[in-house]
Amino acid sequence: MAMHEKYEPRALEKKWQDAWEARGTFRKGRPAPKGKKYVLEMLPYPSGKMHMGHVRNYLLGDVYARYFWMKGFDVVHPMGWDAFGLPAENAAIKDGVHPATRTRENIASFKAEIRTLGYSYDWALEVNTSEPSYYRWNQWFFLKMLEKGLVYRRFSRVNWCTGCLTVIANEQVKDGVCERCEAKVMDKEMPEWAFRITNYSQVLLDALDGLTEWPDRITSAQRNWIGRSEGVEADFALEGSTEKVRVFTTRVDTIFGCTYVVLAPDHRVVASITSKAQQPAVDAFVAKMAAQSKTERTEEGAEKEGVFTGAYAVNPFTGAKVPVWVANFVLSDYGTGAVMSVPAHDARDFDFAKKYALPVKTVIHPSTKGPWDGEGAYTDDGVLVDSGAYSGKPSADARKDMGAWLVQQGLGKPTTTWRQKDWGFSRQRYWGTPIPIVYCEKCDPDRKGIPVPYQQLPVTLPDIETDKVLTGKGEPPLAKVASWVNTTCPRCQGPARREVETMDTFVDSCWYFARYLSPAFEAAPVDAAAAKQYLPVDLYVGGPEHATMHLLYFRFWTRVMKELGLSPVDEPVTRLITQGIVNGPDGRKMSKRWGNVVAPSSIVDKYGADTARGYVLFAGPPERDFDWSDKAMEGVFRFLHRVWTLAATHEAACAGARHDGPYEGKALEIRKTAHKALKRVTEAIERLSFNTAIAGIMECVNALYLAKEVSTPAEKAAMNEAVRLLAVVLVPFMPHFANELAQAYGAKEPLEESSWPAFEPTLVVDDVIPYAVQVLGKLRAEIMVPAGAGEAEVRAAAEADPKIVAALGGKPVKKFVFVPKRLVNFVV
Repeated sequence: MAMHEKYEPRALEKKWQDAWEARGTFRKGRPAPKGKKYVLEMLPYPSGKMHMGHVRNYLLGDVYARYFWMKGFDVVHPMGWDAFGLPAENAAIKDGVHPATRTRENIASFKAEIRTLGYSYDWALEVNTSEPSYYRWNQWFFLKMLEKGLVYRRFSRVNWCTGCLTVIANEQVKDGVCERCEAKVMDKEMPEWAFRITNYSQVLLDALDGLTEWPDRITSAQRNWIGRSEGVEADFALEGSTEKVRVFTTRVDTIFGCTYVVLAPDHRVVASITSKAQQPAVDAFVAKMAAQSKTERTEEGAEKEGVFTGAYAVNPFTGAKVPVWVANFVLSDYGTGAVMSVPAHDARDFDFAKKYALPVKTVIHPSTKGPWDGEGAYTDDGVLVDSGAYSGKPSADARKDMGAWLVQQGLGKPTTTWRQKDWGFSRQRYWGTPIPIVYCEKCDPDRKGIPVPYQQLPVTLPDIETDKVLTGKGEPPLAKVASWVNTTCPRCQGPARREVETMDTFVDSCWYFARYLSPAFEAAPVDAAAAKQYLPVDLYVGGPEHATMHLLYFRFWTRVMKELGLSPVDEPVTRLITQGIVNGPDGRKMSKRWGNVVAPSSIVDKYGADTARGYVLFAGPPERDFDWSDKAMEGVFRFLHRVWTLAATHEAACAGARHDGPYEGKALEIRKTAHKALKRVTEAIERLSFNTAIAGIMECVNALYLAKEVSTPAEKAAMNEAVRLLAVVLVPFMPHFANELAQAYGAKEPLEESSWPAFEPTLVVDDVIPYAVQVLGKLRAEIMVPAGAGEAEVRAAAEADPKIVAALGGKPVKKFVFVPKRLVNFVV
């Protein structure tokens, strides 16, 4: 096929997208001698238009998928829609459009944009979490987990939006206000449904050690979120009262330095122990804290504040009286809701003590040599001082002995606490999975809830009138639909009412990766045979902001699926990539607010999909943020034109050319250039360094241009091979362009259906290689020596270099350091 003189992306990109679709190029189930690869990107919320962050996210997986198809794997690469949730409901409230209608429109728009960028998705595996065929299985999981004791109804303190009059999730609280309406968010105790994720805290924590291909920042965030703390509980008697306050501490070795005790504002004893004089101040503070969310009170940087109750507690070890305060940084649902404060050995306690002029008493020295001479609190282990019989003991020994004493005296016990809490998942909104529970006054007077029978699933959402019911305020929208709420009790067949809250959208994304494998499977939510064949996911791409929500929730859900016999794996994902943010040209995160959003469609229309793909992949390592640059985008466009011109120039003379004789001179150099590029790109893709892979391709093109005219049969055959290999290394990044090149040079099928070639080892070995030459560790010169040169030969070449002669200055060499194929260092 003769190439057009000019690169025109629009026509050829549509051509190859149609060809891939018609041939089923990206369908799973291809014969695969090397086994499977499951490549997945976090599915999008279709609540708006596609943006460049989506483009980057999906490209990282797309490169990997294309590469492994060509490496001989059966690749699973699906796409679907996380279609329930608050964003779609917000848009419906704002625009008066039913969320189902808006979601369908957004999915159609999103899917069209995805197709224009040439992603290698198997659309036969598509799922939509807002379809009853999907969310019926959310309800099935709910019932199974209810049977296992993993679902329960509780009263809990929640984030209550005073504007929307509904519960919102922690992630929807921004600086103490609702991200939807910007009204104040406060703590409120309400009934809710919860998953017992804490039953799995230890196993989820332990398994993090095995996630060696996850970013450290994600595993560290999960460790901190789960927050296992080993310590003791100790009872402080309250002066003038029969009440006791039980505190939890991981540092009982510092208890002789306790100078005050702090309670959560809603601790049960606050009202009864507060003195008359302090009552107004305490009441005002408690009311103030009740009007704030836990997130606002404890977020990083929040000011620590409190008030004295007028009461005193008695240290169980010293008998000393210490004042009792209430403060914003202590939560009633963490530990015991009370802490002993040791400002000399805790940074938070130190800051609080300094603010309120409370005593600071040192009871730990770094060693037996004396006190710490630094500023602030000394927070490490050490040796106890001024601690009675425990003075002189190392911290670890003292903790053990003091814990035993508390048990012996009946004043406490060793214990383990967890920062992680059970996952409250019920939401007072419409656009989510209905919870399959009914309430019957006759059969269920305590309102514990009666499960809907499996044969009655799915409990579908009613088709409500948007403008009348879906207001976002007051009681849950479903409560206003009498024809839906009023139902029949499955036990007595009498009147009953449905649960009117819906499930958190994170439920939908907990198990979608398993549903993709057989989206039409009717016998269960997951086809166990397909799960055995394709799980776990080999590569997962998404944002780091999901570290302690989705990425933790779906690990928990995977454990449950294994217990239910649906999946053989303990962990859902082997390798995780968290991509960086695509900022606007002004360096700020792309946002309509800043007017710096770059629409993918505008780039595709102007430059073509391959330019957009190439630019985003070349901009930097996957995990780093980068600022958008029109100039750099145009540079990638010019590069593709340059490659096109190179291939078109040589097409007539070189396409299909063969040579059976030896390759020498220019012909040999052309082949070396191509095979070195193949090696570099192969290795870069394996380590997910896509920007360096593209840099290697650019260097290859520059070298091929230096060949200029090719005239001999060997040179023509070498150039034919070089362009064909160039197309291969381009295909994961710029697939339409690459396939067009390959077809012009004789390819009969899409490159993704062919094999990734192996480079020839003899062609990637350099005749000479560089060595860095250092003197006393400082770089002084670079020399070129034969690739096979040994230490003596390299040293001789280095000593002969004029720069090294000057640097040595005739001084005797005490030591010569030789690092093969890298550097040498003279120590004088």
